[in-house]
Amino acid sequence: MFNALTGLNQKVGNFPGVTVDKKTGMSELAPGQPVNIIDLPGTYSLYPKRADEWVTYKVLLGQDPAVQADMVVLLVDASNLKRNLLFCSQIIDLKIPVVVALTMMDLAKQKGIVIDVDGLERELGIPVVSVNPRKNKGIPQLKKIIELRARQLRQAPARDFISNNVLAAGAVQDVKKLFPDKEISDYTAIHYLINHESFDFRQPLQEKIENIEIAHAFNHTRIQADEIMQRYARIRQIMQHTVAEPDPLQRTLFTEKLDRLFLHRRWGYVILLGVLLLLFQSVFWLAQFPMDAIDWTFSRLGGLLGHFLPEAWWSNLLVNGVLAGLSGILVFVPQIMILFGLITILEDTGYMARISFLTDKLMRKVGLNGKSVMPMISGFACAVPAIMSTRNIENRKERLLTILITPLMSCSARLPVYTILIALVIPRKELFGFFSLQGLVMMGLYMLGLVMAMMVSYVAKSFIKLKEKSFFILELPMYRAPRWNNVVVTMINKAKIFVVDAGRVIIVISLILWGLSSFGPGDRMKQVTARYEESLRKNPDQAAALDKERQAGLLENSYAGLLGKTIEPVIRPLGYDWKIGIALITSFAAREVFVGTMATLYSVEGGKDADPQTLHQRMSSARRADGTPVYTLASGVSLMIFYVLAMQCMSTLAVVRRETRSWKIPVIQLVYMTGLAYLMSFIAYQLLK
Repeated sequence: MFNALTGLNQKVGNFPGVTVDKKTGMSELAPGQPVNIIDLPGTYSLYPKRADEWVTYKVLLGQDPAVQADMVVLLVDASNLKRNLLFCSQIIDLKIPVVVALTMMDLAKQKGIVIDVDGLERELGIPVVSVNPRKNKGIPQLKKIIELRARQLRQAPARDFISNNVLAAGAVQDVKKLFPDKEISDYTAIHYLINHESFDFRQPLQEKIENIEIAHAFNHTRIQADEIMQRYARIRQIMQHTVAEPDPLQRTLFTEKLDRLFLHRRWGYVILLGVLLLLFQSVFWLAQFPMDAIDWTFSRLGGLLGHFLPEAWWSNLLVNGVLAGLSGILVFVPQIMILFGLITILEDTGYMARISFLTDKLMRKVGLNGKSVMPMISGFACAVPAIMSTRNIENRKERLLTILITPLMSCSARLPVYTILIALVIPRKELFGFFSLQGLVMMGLYMLGLVMAMMVSYVAKSFIKLKEKSFFILELPMYRAPRWNNVVVTMINKAKIFVVDAGRVIIVISLILWGLSSFGPGDRMKQVTARYEESLRKNPDQAAALDKERQAGLLENSYAGLLGKTIEPVIRPLGYDWKIGIALITSFAAREVFVGTMATLYSVEGGKDADPQTLHQRMSSARRADGTPVYTLASGVSLMIFYVLAMQCMSTLAVVRRETRSWKIPVIQLVYMTGLAYLMSFIAYQLLK
């Protein structure tokens, strides 16, 4: 609906919890009449439990200084009308102008539900518009209703849905007297009494409301229970007059038949593993050819530019800085697009929400619940929005544990690192004539992050001393055909985000790294060049070998080389050389910078006149001082494990600080993840070397 009204392409999904914060866009109701549309997180009532529900609650109660809404457009699921009308009735009693957008009418029809839309509008006293945002139906009519309200042709509901004043007559009137400058509804006064501690009221006003509570013996629980009972009694009456529903036992929907299979206690897990296996196999199958083509193109382009451009610092910068950095970005775009296209299909069809139900039992054993699965799955894309999405977890302990372990999920930034390392040390062959070994290793890396997250949560739950009982209640969406335009838009957006956002960081670091790799302190670089020229005079027939030796010497004596040599003793037990050490440092800006760093270092070392080679070829031929290859099975697996487990993302640490309002959790994450990565990588290398 938000995208249909604004023309934007915000993230949408066929399961709850996709929106956890406000999203804003502009729409033009009529020529010259723009409006600002804010999409709020979904909720079922005005009694918030989760952090995302508080976002919506504060806006509707006028307690969000950034958003003062003139009107509410409420999306109501026609196939679950009774449950949705509770929230609708509460907004009516807040005296906010409201329009109901009745969605899922096609689904209601499949269920045999017939709704008298005009009758529903009369009973509620507010406009009701039937819409289908997927097919853009009803959107012009909805815009027209909003336009009429903007012209003051439609006012706020004139009558209360229930008699709110009767719930706590004396207390309500006393609270309303505290706000002489603005007219608040009886129902708003009730919420001021219930949640005034969470509102930004001045201290004297807070004390006055508390005194009213005490004077009238205002009981939050009893008032809320009485209100809900009265609302559902009125909703039942409205449903009897306006809705015809079939006997629920008469018909079993297609969704229910599929759930018997997908949520089966045994077959459900087999299907889930099969889906994940197919997902990672497809990433390698489908992306291999475009990736090879991009890699080959950049290697040839670098060779041509190196051959035709004059010998100068700017040509060196262009070939070994800019071009090398770009190749490290664009070569992984096909895999990123394919991975997120497939994940979007799983979300759109409704299967993603089923994963939460399947895994709830396992999650509870380690201190989490099924709702933790959604942020963890979102972590496969990026840990930043995934950690924000933990707002839909009511239990504080489970939310903290989910935040603590979500960075262990392999985000898209790790995908380029996995891809280049798997291609280097894992042979391209098939098992049983069907399964790609490289695809299985890729899946294994993702599963390793998941397993370690479970283990960390199991240990950490003993240290978080919060005792709250939690329940797992989640609305399962209907199975639906994927919206292919949504899939394509998501693929393009993910590629754009990677190229623009991550690419910007990679290019900047590549340029800085080129400078650090091309210049050194004092006269070290001159001494290397002088030794080369002297050796060349003595052995002119070995010019090619000596030039390669010179490039390696220049790199080792550069600022980057000296930095790498300094930290090499610390990382040598993991099987890494000093170049990998530099990549580990630069990866703290963004993990995918690893590939750009390698591209720049090996490009600088190769020199301007080196044969055109892909990054894969240059890394494959890399040798240590003793002639042994740098990238072996042992060092490659060790490095992959390090990137699975290490906290190398400043943005993630910043968002954890914001969500927890403390530096304690991000510092704990940085320490335990870095330590865990070092320990596991050390064990892997020592076992495999």
